[in-house]
Amino acid sequence: MKPPTSNGPAGIAQRAARWTVNNGAVDLVRSKGPARRARLSASPHDVEIDLGGAAILVIDFQNDFCAPGGWMAERGVDLATLRAPIAPLNRLLPALRGANVPVIWLNWANRPDRLNLPPSALFFGSRGGTAPGYADPSPSGRGPILARGSWGTAICAELAVDPADIHVDKVRLSGFWHNDLDAILRNLAVTTLFFAGINLDRCVLATLQDAAFLGYDCILVDDCAATSSPQFCIDAAHYLVGELYGFTVKSDQMLRDLASQ
Repeated sequence: MKPPTSNGPAGIAQRAARWTVNNGAVDLVRSKGPARRARLSASPHDVEIDLGGAAILVIDFQNDFCAPGGWMAERGVDLATLRAPIAPLNRLLPALRGANVPVIWLNWANRPDRLNLPPSALFFGSRGGTAPGYADPSPSGRGPILARGSWGTAICAELAVDPADIHVDKVRLSGFWHNDLDAILRNLAVTTLFFAGINLDRCVLATLQDAAFLGYDCILVDDCAATSSPQFCIDAAHYLVGELYGFTVKSDQMLRDLASQ
């Protein structure tokens, strides 16, 4: 077989792991280059991270969760609570993009026929069959609830999305099941994950837990995650993150830390 002669990349995305051709041979060495260190004020301990190995997961900021006329609004949930992280997120995400930290929108999007959902998800999603659940017609007439391609799965209009951002669908509380999230993160050589999203004690915490189980370093951005659950659920989530899974930061302090370094 004739050896390759090109010295160009043979992979996807500028930051993704890839093979190259060097002096007529396929180079399998995946070098990240020098670490881009940043020290962040965090709880329960300050942390130093490599920005070159970091990404942020923005979970479930979708119309059905935090827009008027969406699924949660129709259930009487206080949208002000769920929408509180929008402003800090809109300040934080441009800074992360500027530091070449990938922004990954991890959004719930079920099959319209619900064949990807187990009975437990269908039961609890519909409050035991007493309310509209996944892929049922929306009471507001805006389409099937959280069905792939529907109005409800779209990212809230108030959040600024960049064309270079990455989009991944999920179909469980944890964003690591039945999709390609883990493969994408590993191909991007990500080792540290920031977490933002709705709901803190459900999808955000479940995804963070699975990330920790898979070996990722986990950092919750506290004011960029919200829930409609009672305060004791919030307290429990914060306790578990600090006790077992990772660290917690505030977005404003994080911005100051990044700007100073």
